[in-house]
Formats: sequence, structure tokens, C-alpha cells
Amino acid sequence: MRVALPRCPRSRFAALTLLVAAIVAILMGGLAIYFSAPAGEVMAEAEAALHSDAFVSVSREPWIVFRPRAAKAVSGLIFYPGGRVPPEAYAPLARAVAEAGFLAVISPMPLNLAVFDIEAASAVIEANPQISTWVIGGHSLGGAMAARYAHENRGKVEGLVLLAAYPEAHIDFREGELAVATVYGDRDGLASVDEVEASFQQLPADALTVLVQGGNHAQFGWYGEQAGDQPAGISRDEQQRQVIDAALRLMREAGK
Repeated sequence: MRVALPRCPRSRFAALTLLVAAIVAILMGGLAIYFSAPAGEVMAEAEAALHSDAFVSVSREPWIVFRPRAAKAVSGLIFYPGGRVPPEAYAPLARAVAEAGFLAVISPMPLNLAVFDIEAASAVIEANPQISTWVIGGHSLGGAMAARYAHENRGKVEGLVLLAAYPEAHIDFREGELAVATVYGDRDGLASVDEVEASFQQLPADALTVLVQGGNHAQFGWYGEQAGDQPAGISRDEQQRQVIDAALRLMREAGK
């Protein structure tokens, strides 16, 4: 005569645990794929800016580094890309900074999100002891995380460049000697004029603020259009010219 044994509750619990773990793994894998996929493709103009020439040398590991050939740079820019934007999309900006005599470093981010490596700038600074003056900057989420880095590492950077970005609400730069520039567009569908201008009360009184008439969110880089953005009212070249002018003004101000 067979006697039916009761099922072990622990076996049922173990099976349930494995099922939950599998679901979580699938969800996490899906999120990783989504965030690692870029928001757009690197445009031809950005690809062209990634090549070394007689004026600027470009290296790609572990960061995208642009070094001026004419003179030894003593000031540098560290740039955090926007969320899900390929770091190469900011190559024309970095090249222009290097052509003006500064070191420029674009820091790739885990899953293309600067929030996962806010302290990335510290490794760049440590690897380049010849640079005496550092400016950190970024676009969109990258700009917000660059602002957090500047706030939490006072003394390591002398300047901050915000492109279509603003500091988190708890951050206050009104005290201290940090040089700040913020550049934003009136056709930006992701970082609105109202949101950016509301942050001015957190910035130094002498902060450089540039409203790009006709500028939108995606034209702060070279990666095509972006979901949720508005159509730009000016060319990407013109928007980039204003961005580069503001960045160089800030670089020179921070180096004084």
C-alpha cells in the first residue's frame, strides 16, 4: 500500500523564487537593452570630427580625448553626454574646444546614462595631472549629473557648462567662485525655457545664460532627431556655433 506524502512547501517556495528571479532577470535585461540602445545615430559630421589631423589628435580609449597639437593645454573640458545619446555625437563640440587650445574629453557612460557614473570626471582629472584648470559640462541628463559632480567635488573643477540642462533642486551655486554657463533653446521639447530659467536662482549672479532662438534639444549634439522634441527653427550649424561660443567663453573665464 502506497502512502501519499505531502508536498514540501519549501519546494513550492523555491520554484516561486526561481520564477520571480527569472522575471526580474528578463525585465532587467530588457531595460539594459533599451538604455544601451542610442536615442539616435551619430551623424556624418560627428564621425568626421573623430579623426586626428594636423591640429588635433583624437584617441578613443578609455575616453574620447581631443588634444591640441599646437601647444600644451593647461585647461580642459570634461563632457557628460545626454541620456541615451552616443558620446561620439558631441565630437564637433569637443574638437572645436581642442582647436582653441584646450584639452577636451568626452566620457562614455554605462548604459549611456550619466547617472550611473557621476564620478567619471575624477578619473579623467587624475589621468591628466598637467591640466591645472578643469571645466565640466554636459547635455540634458549629462548636464544635470555634471552639475551634481561640480557640487559634490568643489575645488576639483572651476567651471560648469550646461546645455539644455539645469541643476537638481537641492544644488545651490550662488556661493563660491564656480564659473557657470547655461545654453538652452526656445524650441526645446525636453528641457523647457521655463524649467531652465527657473534654475537661474541656483546659479551665480554673473552666470552666462544664452537662449538660442530657434534651438531645440537634439541640435545640442549630432545624433539626428529625438522623440518628444520640437522642430528646430535654425540650422544645427548655427545652434552649434552659439554653443561653442558660450563654451569657449566659459573656458577662458574659468582659466583666469
